[in-house]
Amino acid sequence: MANEKKALIEALQDAMKKRGLAAYLIPSADPHQSEYVAAHWKTRAHFSGFTGSAGILVVTPEQAGLWTDSRYFLQAENELPGSGISLCKQKIPHAPEHIPWLAAQLPEKSVVGFNGSLFTVGQVQYMKNLFRSKRIKIDPDLQLEDEIWQKNRPPLPSTPVFELAPDVTGEPRLQKLNRIAAELKKRNAGFQLVSTLDDIAWILNIRSNDVDYNPVCISYLMVGHILSYLFVDAEKIPADLQEKLQIDGILLRPYEDIVPFLTGLGSKQDVLCDQDTVSIRLYESIPARKRLLGPNFSRQFKAIKNDTEVGLIKKAMIKDGVALTKFYRWLDQQLENDSTTEVEVRQKLDQFRKAGADYYGESFPAIVGYKGNGAIIHYHAEQDSCATITADGILLLDSGGQYLQGTTDITRTTTLGEPTAAQKRHFTLVLKGLVALSNIEFPQGTTGVQLDVLARQFLWREGLNYGHGTGHGVGFFLNVHEPPQGFATTVTTSRGSTAFEAGMLTSNEPGYYLEDNYGIRIENLMLCVPSQNQEAKGFLAFESVTLFPIDQQLIDLQLLEESEVQWINEYHQKVLDQLSPHLNEEEVEWMKQQCQEIPIK
Repeated sequence: MANEKKALIEALQDAMKKRGLAAYLIPSADPHQSEYVAAHWKTRAHFSGFTGSAGILVVTPEQAGLWTDSRYFLQAENELPGSGISLCKQKIPHAPEHIPWLAAQLPEKSVVGFNGSLFTVGQVQYMKNLFRSKRIKIDPDLQLEDEIWQKNRPPLPSTPVFELAPDVTGEPRLQKLNRIAAELKKRNAGFQLVSTLDDIAWILNIRSNDVDYNPVCISYLMVGHILSYLFVDAEKIPADLQEKLQIDGILLRPYEDIVPFLTGLGSKQDVLCDQDTVSIRLYESIPARKRLLGPNFSRQFKAIKNDTEVGLIKKAMIKDGVALTKFYRWLDQQLENDSTTEVEVRQKLDQFRKAGADYYGESFPAIVGYKGNGAIIHYHAEQDSCATITADGILLLDSGGQYLQGTTDITRTTTLGEPTAAQKRHFTLVLKGLVALSNIEFPQGTTGVQLDVLARQFLWREGLNYGHGTGHGVGFFLNVHEPPQGFATTVTTSRGSTAFEAGMLTSNEPGYYLEDNYGIRIENLMLCVPSQNQEAKGFLAFESVTLFPIDQQLIDLQLLEESEVQWINEYHQKVLDQLSPHLNEEEVEWMKQQCQEIPIK
């Protein structure tokens, strides 16, 4: 394997030398800026051997480096040896730290090449800004990885598309198209180019299975005032759905025709593109005088769940809570006389979710971290190397499901034996942060960066912290990580700078990680709702919608305030009330034990 990757890098370097390139970039992306990409576009993994979901391969004629952040250091150190590729450790997740490095290392007037389908307009502009002082040029019209990787390359996915019924979506697609058209009119634009797959799925009320974990269809969409164009493999669309799309003014075009279509726009109206999601290749295919930069309207629209979606999301939470109840009871019984493994835990939980109705698979690869593995934030258990779990230590389980009624994401940290005082203290500091963020009421216009500190404050008081954001937006039977809102420590991301609005669904997941010992994270999903406080007009609040108990064995009650105990008791009563009607008698008794009331001092 390592020799194969080394040969691929050498072939790439040979191709670079023929074109006079000083560097070539292969990112983790696909042409749609997806978090999870279809096998056809896993070019970085193919050339490097590194299979983590975040990172970029930077190749020069003499060397190659894989840039990724601390979540993946251990994985990269295991997968890169023998490939001739060095691990370059990023300080900040998702930050383009390789660009300043190239700007400093490359000679003046060098040329940096890459496949322009995989980089957004904004990313390329950032490169140009940093390269300008040394007059480094970029060439985005190359596809060297495609030229080299032809043998045994997986084809584009071709899974069938299905339509969501009106009683699931709460809004017909024609109404969504008209909302976008109204925004286009305000900007004197004729079309919006939408390349993000979750936005296309939401606008058209369709789902598919072209990408792992995200129920989306590989496609592009041009939204116009009267006619819109969907670029897709038409064989994936059932005939009756094709007819419905046409009635709504949506014409089908082959997926690969997007560039010729854009090039041939001629005298038609301007095309609005979001610089953070549209590729430089598509943007530069549009005649120069027809290009406009502006927001992706559907991103904000779909972030605000309508009443139908909210009602169904709460049903999905019940389904998930029932599955988790069955799973944790199985785990208790399994560990009484035997052991299990991290991989088996993930498989078992998926089986329990699958046993319920309308389940479409995991919403992301479940993170099952036992003892020290729980301290690796994006740990991925492998069959050959995963830990054996016994009735001792702490287990961190972060998982989620895709249901017709919504998307779930929940983390629970549980003790499998007698917890130490330090474990209880760390767990309780994390829990206090979750409660503080759950309980806050705030004025409209408040952003994620203003609220993030609420979840960290108790850890900070003891000189502790965690190296990830506190929360992300969640889709409705769509992407589990859905922009724009969230809780973050900086305004440089949309999670930090986006104002919360009623209807947004967001995770609340503070944590603490003691390297080589244990990881602690507690996560609920919360709906943003209007405040019920009659004195606080224009204020918003959060409603926790995830339904599963928090492990009381890990709570240090001496660290809790009365208001925090009250929140925990009320939350557990809600869990018990809403899950009990869907559980058998033994399961209800187990749930009562988990949700028993904590006495208030």
